[in-house]
Amino acid sequence: MASSTATQLPDIRLVATGHDPDGASLFAFDNRLEQFAPFGTKRSRFTNIHITSTVPALNTAPFPVHNLAKRSLPSCPTGGVLFCATDIPPGGGGSMHRNSSMDYAVVLSGEIVLVLDGGEEKTLKEGDVLVQRGTNHCAWRNRTKDVCRVLVVRVSAEKIVLENGMVLEETVFGKKP
Repeated sequence: MASSTATQLPDIRLVATGHDPDGASLFAFDNRLEQFAPFGTKRSRFTNIHITSTVPALNTAPFPVHNLAKRSLPSCPTGGVLFCATDIPPGGGGSMHRNSSMDYAVVLSGEIVLVLDGGEEKTLKEGDVLVQRGTNHCAWRNRTKDVCRVLVVRVSAEKIVLENGMVLEETVFGKKP
């Protein structure tokens, strides 16, 4: 996907397969998913692509179209998996937070800076992959003139317990939920 100086990338098209009653393959869904902009149109936009509340997932369950319309911040269900995308506009970013999940992220377009709570940062460019393991992070900082799209799979994970017994809880924008 090429970089864009537009303020918004196109909505994501989702094609999902399934089975008919006789077990033959079929297309269960084919549509564009509307982005969710909870902080205003000039801030990050989110698309919840697919959510399952259990692992292993049930490939025989009806395709959960109701989850696709979920207009909320991407949140991984306990014991489940969330597949989502985040579009960060030029100059955009987020607040310090920790997710209770193992997050696999791929930068699809643009570039983004990941800032950790100790001040360390790394720049991720188109095609780069991140495995984020429950760390407190300052979400993302887009210091470019292009919109950045990050595709993320979040898998529910055990809570982090330090050697001294301290439990690292999930935080949302610097505050416990």
